[in-house]
Amino acid sequence: MQGPSLATLPRALLLLGAIALTGAAMPPTNYDVQHKGIADVAGDMQAGHVSAAALVRAYLARIAAVDHAGPSLHAVIALNPQAEAEAAASDRRRRSGAPPRALEGVPILVKDNIETEDAMPTTAGSLALAGNVTHRDAPLVARLRAAGAIILGKTNLSEWANMRSSASISGWSGVGGLTRNPYALDRSACGSSSGSAAAVAASLAPAAIGTETDGSITCPASLTGLVGLKPTVGLVSRTHVVPISASQDTAGPITHTVADAALLASVLAGHDPADPATEDADAHRPAAVLPDTAHALQGKRIGVLRFLAGHHAATDLVFGRALDRLREAGATLVEIKDGPDLDAIGNAEMTVLLTEFKAGLDLYLASTPPVVTTRTMADVIALNEAQHDRELGLFNQDLMVRAQATAGLNDAGYRTALSQSRRMAGADGLDKLQAQNNLDAMVAPTGGPAWVVDLVNGDHDGGSASTLPAVAGYPHLTVPMGDVDGLPIGLSFIGPRWSEQRLLEFGAAWEAAARIRQQPRYLPTLPETPAQRALLLPAGRGSGPS
Repeated sequence: MQGPSLATLPRALLLLGAIALTGAAMPPTNYDVQHKGIADVAGDMQAGHVSAAALVRAYLARIAAVDHAGPSLHAVIALNPQAEAEAAASDRRRRSGAPPRALEGVPILVKDNIETEDAMPTTAGSLALAGNVTHRDAPLVARLRAAGAIILGKTNLSEWANMRSSASISGWSGVGGLTRNPYALDRSACGSSSGSAAAVAASLAPAAIGTETDGSITCPASLTGLVGLKPTVGLVSRTHVVPISASQDTAGPITHTVADAALLASVLAGHDPADPATEDADAHRPAAVLPDTAHALQGKRIGVLRFLAGHHAATDLVFGRALDRLREAGATLVEIKDGPDLDAIGNAEMTVLLTEFKAGLDLYLASTPPVVTTRTMADVIALNEAQHDRELGLFNQDLMVRAQATAGLNDAGYRTALSQSRRMAGADGLDKLQAQNNLDAMVAPTGGPAWVVDLVNGDHDGGSASTLPAVAGYPHLTVPMGDVDGLPIGLSFIGPRWSEQRLLEFGAAWEAAARIRQQPRYLPTLPETPAQRALLLPAGRGSGPS
């Protein structure tokens, strides 16, 4: 079915930006938001150094200077025209003497597959949803607002959360264009929560919310030097979030620090009657404030998942140094060379994702406003063809076509794949490794450094630790581990179902011991070192082969 034209789309989105940015220009503020997390801005507001309204203006000004101009990261896809008014209301509440809430006046960006009740559309990056203004808050957004947060805007993402093409470019969407990595603009910010991670790394907000099905929080956070928590499936509601997989989807925080991630996780977590997976969430909500974690790793048995390393030599060297630091922090490291069959798990996972994507998206589209004329996945596929130059100019939609051909949630092949993938990743995978080695948690490199964006071949990452916890539905925390030639890489902490509290404490202990995060430099590309340049030249007459 025919959807909104490309010509009308930017006007609608730019209008939202213009409304908000008008406020950014008056009155000005000299408050510096760079490199500040939730605790930083919350402390400054509490101390009277900045108001919530001035803080919002400062972030809007930074978005204008860095995201829309300057390096042009394309991390923010739309701005909330109500943000300044909401911030002013927060300031009035603070002046009234009311006790400040956990996120009082803190601006938060949310990924643009999460619905908000304001005037911003929820597009999942697709022209098919350009008019999808639902005027309803996802429960996770309602929890943020109830805690006092200001929804600053929506972040760009890999279109349809990277579930459209097997040759995609992470961070690209038809609506938002390509999200750039603030460490090197020609390198990937990974996906699908690329905009959320790039925005936080570039200080466009103190924190953001992403979503993950397999790697979409942890990979972007790793490649931008941030903390990312992929919670246990069922800790955070998925209602009014554009779906891929009922088995694996979850939202989670992307932040500067582990403490900020813990605070956001405690706010986001909770039972939602509309999402049966969250039935036990209230009993497993992480603490908003972490206890003293100075000795959290002392005496703990940490499994080293060697079978998830070995993809990139320089990453392995940084991982080795991280293991040394874990030992210095008192951890007992247990080498684990072999794991479950990742190829078999991946094949079963794909059957599950394709089937659940078709079923979930059709159900979601049926609930969208009448202005959204794509009511089924088949309609989306047809719209992509009709808008070929914008939607299919870089890569195809083979995953959507395959999803459309699936036989539904009662199909025997799907049911078998679901059972097998959960067992292989969970009971016979992470659970077995945990029990056999009496582990408190497991660690691995989150992945390799950011790769150069390749418009011909698509993504080519250097390994990933995300699949086992994603398929099992278990928590996965990534924290900055170091860098390779100035490109950040992350260290993954993985544990059993509902082990968020433990992982956050371990991550905070690591963070305090390592203290290694470096700030982005917005380089157009990585400069060659003198040694590298020398190696790119011929060896010289007489020294080469005859």
